[in-house]
Amino acid sequence: MKISSNFDSGNINILDASSPGNIRLSINKDNNSDFYQWFHFRLTGAKGQLCALNIEGADGAAYPGGWENYQVVASYDHETWFRVSTVYKNSTLTIQHVPETDSVYYAYFAPYSYDRHQELVSTAAMHERVKLDVIGESCDGRDLDLLTIGEEREGKKKIWIIARQHPGESMAEWMVEGILNRLLDDDDALSRELLNNCVFYIMPNVNPDGSIRGHLRCNAKGQNLNRDWDDPDPEISPEIFHLRNKMDEKGLDFSLDCHGDEALPYNFIACFEGVPDLNQYNLDTAYMFGRELERANPDFQNGKGYSKSAPGTGNLGMSTNQIAHRFNAVSMTLEMPFKDTVDSPNPETGWSPERSIKLGYSTLDALSAILERL
Repeated sequence: MKISSNFDSGNINILDASSPGNIRLSINKDNNSDFYQWFHFRLTGAKGQLCALNIEGADGAAYPGGWENYQVVASYDHETWFRVSTVYKNSTLTIQHVPETDSVYYAYFAPYSYDRHQELVSTAAMHERVKLDVIGESCDGRDLDLLTIGEEREGKKKIWIIARQHPGESMAEWMVEGILNRLLDDDDALSRELLNNCVFYIMPNVNPDGSIRGHLRCNAKGQNLNRDWDDPDPEISPEIFHLRNKMDEKGLDFSLDCHGDEALPYNFIACFEGVPDLNQYNLDTAYMFGRELERANPDFQNGKGYSKSAPGTGNLGMSTNQIAHRFNAVSMTLEMPFKDTVDSPNPETGWSPERSIKLGYSTLDALSAILERL
């Protein structure tokens, strides 16, 4: 029996793996940070045995409330993921599972690999409507890929969609895959109409280093990128430095920042109520987007979410606030759960890549419904 995590987005520390009935593990922190919660590892050689994999110190994770009613995902082929029995008690997260084969992967959520990211970007770039730009490099020297979809011309709405500022929130890139698939479907009438009126700027993975390193929230140098938008340092947050500069260059009318939430079992949006000089019309448009998305996809809801910031107290280091303030634009963060959706559950998969992709499809319906207000 062996446990390993020396692969793309792998993260686990082995304390004791001598007995399948009491495997002791812990999660490594993000580099130069105290954040931890993402894990991804492989168990081999335990086919047909009842395994208890105990992740210790789970109470010290970034969001310990995320473990309540949470079930780990597992896969035999790294493609099809399902939920397995998981119990959180006395600071330990315990996975109980009898593997059907001698190789099984466990993860906090279904990973979105860097290979898949490269394939997503390269496949999109083959389309005649798409232009690929490398707008800079990450701390570890990886390309920061930006896809421009549609003809850039005066009068078109400028739509920005970004994902994975927090690398462990892999559902965000699954969602962007759905958006790209629909936008580039020549037989989809709504997408064709959107591209007649809009140009899309899409960055599927803002934080490739953290994704590969198996981080939860930070880049290679331990920076939480979604707190660096006010004054990004090109040495420690080059990802946001280059992205914000490109937004300044191109302009922006609408921004959707895709994320995942550890604790709340809902899909919801967070807006920019606390920014200085709040534009109520833009905020009302963002709320309208939420209502249209709920109408288009019952997996989404507007009743539960984060508490709203008081006027003038919004953190301008966060993308949604900075963008709404900087561009006088409609801006929002869309959060998806690591767990399942309370109101529309699927016990076998919980929230999943497939459902994330479908929600991505539905965002274009909601965008189309509010387009005249942008």
